[in-house]
Amino acid sequence: MIASLRGTLILAAPGRIVIEAGGVGYEVAFAVSGLRRLPEPGAEVFVHVHTRVREDAIELFGFLDPLEKELFAVLLSVSGVGPKVAMNILSEAAPGEVAQAVMRDDLRRLTALPGVGKKLAERLCLELKDKIRPFADLVGPTSKAETGPGTVDQVGADVVSALTNLGYPPAQAREALGRVRQALPAHQPPPPIEELLRLTLRGLA
Repeated sequence: MIASLRGTLILAAPGRIVIEAGGVGYEVAFAVSGLRRLPEPGAEVFVHVHTRVREDAIELFGFLDPLEKELFAVLLSVSGVGPKVAMNILSEAAPGEVAQAVMRDDLRRLTALPGVGKKLAERLCLELKDKIRPFADLVGPTSKAETGPGTVDQVGADVVSALTNLGYPPAQAREALGRVRQALPAHQPPPPIEELLRLTLRGLA
């Protein structure tokens, strides 16, 4: 299975990109919302990849954020959610926003996502509550004036990324980060990333 690709960005178009790695061009399905975060064609790019093997094809789905890749796999576990719907969801909402909507049973927000009707939104809320909780922990307590509703906290995402690079499974890292944040005093400002990483590592020890 292809888990990631690093190579030269050859093409970036709505819904797909092409990356040349080792002399081979890989066509990768890609969320429209991520196109603006890509470098110019000809530059090196790294994407996390979810590989889907079918009888007649091998499909690659690319993500700049490992959390998006993980949530993509979680969404596919829901009956009625195929790759196209999952990609459409991630094109319109960040992982933390999707998680918060599911945790709050926010059918209005979920049905606003492309390809999600009322029945599917209800199914998402029913089937994903336990699976999606760690993603919701990455939504920081920033004010609405600073960010839109449900914006994923970049500090939390960076902590999870650092722990993943140290060898910890992403799900375990998110759970540990969630426990640390829940234990922090509500009346104090959030700690800097270095302190948050140290506390989370201590919780994992």
